Amino acid sequence: MTKKANRYKLRLELLELLKAEENTYKPIELEFGNHDNIFKIVERLKAKNQFKSEQDSVEFAIGLKLFSEVMLKNKDNELFKEFRPHFGELMKKIKSSE
Repeated sequence: MTKKANRYKLRLELLELLKAEENTYKPIELEFGNHDNIFKIVERLKAKNQFKSEQDSVEFAIGLKLFSEVMLKNKDNELFKEFRPHFGELMKKIKSSE
C-alpha cells in the first residue's frame, strides 16, 4: 500500500499574551498530512528572500500548506468558492518564481 501524504507534527504553544491576562491555554499539538515536502518548500522560500525575514518565509510556507490542504479536502465548501480562482493564481505566481 502506498502512502498518500507526508506526515507532520506541529505544536503551537502560547509564549506571551499581548494583554496582561492569565495564560490558561494548553498547547495544541496536531498531526497532519500533506502531499508536498513542506521542508523543501520552506528552504526554497527562504532562499528566495521574498519576505522581510526568514521567519516570514517559514510562517508563510507552513500557513499556506496547511490552508491549501484543508481547501483541497473541502473543495465543495461554499466558503472557498469565490476564493479558489484567486488562490490558483497565487499558486501559479509562487511556482513561476521558482
